[in-house]
Amino acid sequence: MTRTQINLKQSQVTGPIALALLLLCMAGLTRGQEQNRYELRSPDGAVTLAISIGDQTTISVSLDGKVLVNPSPVSMTVNGRLLPGKNPVVLEARRRTHRQNITPVLPEKFAVIDDHCNELTLEFNNSCALIIRAYDNGIAYRFRTDLKSEVKVAFEQAVFNFSGNDEIYYPEEESFFSHNERTYLHMRLDTVTAGRLASLPVLVKANNAGIMIEESALTDYPGMWLRTAGSAKLEATFPPFPLESRPQPGSDRNVPVTKNAGFIAMTKGTRSFPWRILAVARKDGDLITNQLVYQLGEEQQIDDPSWIRPGKVAWDWWNANNIYGVDFRSGINTETYKYYIDFASKCGIEYIILDEGWYKLGNLLDVVPDMDVPELIAYGKEKHVGVILWVIWKTLDDQLIPALDQFEKWGAAGIKVDFMQRSDQEMVNFYRKVAAEAAKRKMLVDFHGAFKPSGLRRACPNVITREGVKGLEHCKWSKDITPTHDLTLPFIRMVSGPMDFTPGAMINAQPGNFRIVFTRPMSMGTRMHQIAMYIVYESPLQMMADCPSNYLKEAESTAFIAKIPTTWEDTRVLEARVGEYLVLARKNGGKWYIGAMTNENPRDFTISLSFLDDGKYTSEIMEDGVNADRYAEDYRKISRTISGNDSLAIRMAPGGGWAAILSPEN
Repeated sequence: MTRTQINLKQSQVTGPIALALLLLCMAGLTRGQEQNRYELRSPDGAVTLAISIGDQTTISVSLDGKVLVNPSPVSMTVNGRLLPGKNPVVLEARRRTHRQNITPVLPEKFAVIDDHCNELTLEFNNSCALIIRAYDNGIAYRFRTDLKSEVKVAFEQAVFNFSGNDEIYYPEEESFFSHNERTYLHMRLDTVTAGRLASLPVLVKANNAGIMIEESALTDYPGMWLRTAGSAKLEATFPPFPLESRPQPGSDRNVPVTKNAGFIAMTKGTRSFPWRILAVARKDGDLITNQLVYQLGEEQQIDDPSWIRPGKVAWDWWNANNIYGVDFRSGINTETYKYYIDFASKCGIEYIILDEGWYKLGNLLDVVPDMDVPELIAYGKEKHVGVILWVIWKTLDDQLIPALDQFEKWGAAGIKVDFMQRSDQEMVNFYRKVAAEAAKRKMLVDFHGAFKPSGLRRACPNVITREGVKGLEHCKWSKDITPTHDLTLPFIRMVSGPMDFTPGAMINAQPGNFRIVFTRPMSMGTRMHQIAMYIVYESPLQMMADCPSNYLKEAESTAFIAKIPTTWEDTRVLEARVGEYLVLARKNGGKWYIGAMTNENPRDFTISLSFLDDGKYTSEIMEDGVNADRYAEDYRKISRTISGNDSLAIRMAPGGGWAAILSPEN
């Protein structure tokens, strides 16, 4: 009826019959309009997703009746056809409520995730479907196609129309060839010029709510990026399908694409495509507990993941092997790494890493003369310390099976894969291939030089963490790792998944005293700012970046860090504001751990302990010292008995932090 017009004059129908026909026509038009517009609400009714189908298929998002995202077109161009296309016919609209409990192998925030949403599937007349989900904390959509054989995806349109006075935290990039280690530029959308590129995730503040743009279930497809398009509009863009890539002259690790195809993916015609996610948060703290990227990842593909062990790692590269007080020359040699293993064993640290230098670059099977890797791994096993091996991705790709077979024979606990710097379809598939082959050999994977988490860790929980974050290593060559930066990451990058920021500096300085020293690095902010990261920052494989000699010298700080687990059964956000401060309480076993961080401004909080179970708790508290504002390494440790009826006073110096371990008394 929407495409039918009845001309009463030409038909010469008059009187009651004409009126009846006119009413029937109007009713038909109304029904057609209703069929071309669909609404989906979250289980709590607060989040609304509206889908309009006509010349374009558009989506819009509201929270509590306030529009966050204005109507924005979505489509795919597959084998030269635009899907769903212009004025497509909806053959069927199926609704259902989806609910399940997800039990993560490595709980980052909660032991059990309540995966609860309402879902709408629109089946079109062109072998295409649009699947939409509305959660209480966001929305997601994906396309599904049912086409024969292999297809070429020329482009996927995903537009996000906001308002000009909205704010954005934008991780601007120079090109698709990137480690995705960025500073988040905080701007008003109407001040952002068109054409600026960014990696995900991106946070927009609209109508006093946060909207995080993310993706999940990224499989056999390029990663999504964003480009500004003027008028407060963000548009998806994708690395093209690579036809040729070549190492840069003189480099064993930088392998940029040198020839692109005129499409973004070549893939199966019958498949579901990645989820596009708009996570929604009424207040900043809600971003911390959002797990939509994990929830929308593919289901677990490792039958028995019981061998996957989280923990902390003594790391060598950041501290440049600055070991002292020993009777051997420190460096890339067996004695140095036995020292790392002894330190880890003494402090209860689960792993060490052999970073760059243990093999002759270009050949993973050619160990440098001063290193006996089999002996080190055997020594580590005697001390209950696993050894993780750093590798360059291209060398690993060239030698994947023989190298992993050798690592398995040696007994390596895992691999740290570095310098990918791409997220085109070829590289996305490399991640999956490495994860699968490592899992066959019961090996962990830590991806560095990597794009953001996009759901792989749910399917392959041996992918225990990844970088894709501007972390502590940048202190070796820049002043970018400021307290404000540190307080921005948890609300944006960490929402997508674990981040291998590599905390733990024992040399600390306030901004005015901070110096760039590549071989003897320090951190900006206080000692307690670094220690609090072990509670605030999520990474089931958490680095200890400083050298063992410094940790042994700072025994009290080290002992406290060693007690902090790397997985969490419960998370409570007590105070939160993007870029300014964060106070979290996390639970593991019967113990609670509280971490607090602030930016360059000093802050005081008084927090209620009503979340504690009944009974008394012994508290170990580490806080900024009275002189931490001028000497950043100043701290003090105190203990007291508390209960859920009490409150705790938190006082932080500029760039400061605070941490507590609450243990139930028997």
